[in-house]
Amino acid sequence: MAPKKSITRKLVHAGGWQVAKRAARMLPFGGTIVVVALVGHDIRKKGVVRGVINSGIDAIPFVGFTKNAIELFRGDFIADKAERKVKK
Repeated sequence: MAPKKSITRKLVHAGGWQVAKRAARMLPFGGTIVVVALVGHDIRKKGVVRGVINSGIDAIPFVGFTKNAIELFRGDFIADKAERKVKK
């Protein structure tokens, strides 16, 4: 039986993945490739228009770097779409 992961460990693991994605986007030209690969994720998370705008800004080499560096401390400039409530 595998040892259980604590909640803290799970949060660190999930947070580490988020930081790794942001760091990869911050690379000047390699980040553009990562952004193109993750454009679908942004569209699902933010909606079509906001997701494309966010990915477009991230794809611009030095502008995307600056935006993501600021977002590491401040949070997203372009907000995620509201969660939909499911009727039962």
